[in-house]
Amino acid sequence: MLGLNRKLMQLEKEGKEIKVGLIGCGQMGRGMISQIESMKGMRVAATADLKTDIIQNAYMTAGVEPQHIVTTTEIETAEKALRENKVVATTDVSMVIALPGIDVIVDATGIPNLGAEIAWKTIMNKKHIVMLNVEADITVGPLLHQMAEASSVVYTGSAGDEPGCIMELYDFADALGFDIVALGKGKNNPLNYEANPDSAAAEAKEKGSSPKMLASFQDGTKTMVEMNAVANATGFLPDKPGMHGPEGTVKELPDIFRLQEEGGILKSKKIVDYVNGVAPGVFAIISSEKEEVNHEMQYLKMGPGPNYILFRPYHLTSLETPLSVARAYLNQSATIAPWHGLQAETVATAKKDLQPGDRLDGIGGYTVYGTLYSQEESKAANAFPIGLVDPNVVVKRAVKKGDILTYDDIEQERESTIWKLRSLQAQSF
Repeated sequence: MLGLNRKLMQLEKEGKEIKVGLIGCGQMGRGMISQIESMKGMRVAATADLKTDIIQNAYMTAGVEPQHIVTTTEIETAEKALRENKVVATTDVSMVIALPGIDVIVDATGIPNLGAEIAWKTIMNKKHIVMLNVEADITVGPLLHQMAEASSVVYTGSAGDEPGCIMELYDFADALGFDIVALGKGKNNPLNYEANPDSAAAEAKEKGSSPKMLASFQDGTKTMVEMNAVANATGFLPDKPGMHGPEGTVKELPDIFRLQEEGGILKSKKIVDYVNGVAPGVFAIISSEKEEVNHEMQYLKMGPGPNYILFRPYHLTSLETPLSVARAYLNQSATIAPWHGLQAETVATAKKDLQPGDRLDGIGGYTVYGTLYSQEESKAANAFPIGLVDPNVVVKRAVKKGDILTYDDIEQERESTIWKLRSLQAQSF
């Protein structure tokens, strides 16, 4: 991300700015609007959400005067507002994507099907797309990335999201020629496969967050999804289904992530994993066979070796997303994307005994959680991806608690956009 500040400053000096279209004005979206209002050379020019009053409040909280906020679903009115340096609040997602004055779209909905549709329409409109929707990315990202390249636009995950932060460490170490043993993140809360909106309700109210979203963190699904994105970007794989998830401190990680014959937990190198005890940080475990490099690393107090840790103790989620917007627009490059294709799959696993007729209620719900498998293992099991889970999916035969769901266990009442794109992806790769 080096140098983006100077490029943005130059853009502002030239009387220009990157006009961002934001889809979704929840906690992530609101924070991003305020952050961008503090930046040079960029503005959230139009925002779509189900409730325009939330958008208006977000803009005013960020310092935008009420008279400079235009609420409309008419594209001509929106275009006029942008020409007058005003901002637009709307319920019409397609209008924001189609607005000629918008340069980059950010999807902050967190809904896999909606995110897939937003990304597809954005690419069709020849605009860059920044995904704060890792669930959509791990399901159909390889196809969307390929489509974006063919359209000469950028498809990218977000800086600040843990996969993007891990990718920065990976790129740094890989560029320097280090051997990279493992990539991972800390988990914020104890793993509870049975977590659901009811069990998460009290804590969610205290934190001002969605009970369903919090449950998706507690049951491990979000961790699996995030490391799935890293796997697809780097080619690294889970060392076992669900990953190891050890306990450890930052100092202990270089020894934990060693091969089993060396006293560690790994069956192989180049893996993705998570750790209880280092949240909210992300890490890369690196090594070198070069004597002089090891001598220098020890001199620099990076530890005794042979493994060393690169550790970032924070990630600022959507507050860092503007850096990916700038990178896409100014450098025509992605922060993180599925460059290696579908390397891993987060598969739906029964949260309770499921019976014929049960509907799958989505990520963070009452019926399923996600477990990360290599794509090879997932394909062999005919496993059902977590990103395709929604209430249109009905269980057609009994599945025991803790078992993964397969395509044979379910039927779909209505084909959604993400299902169509997934089918097209399967044909394309």
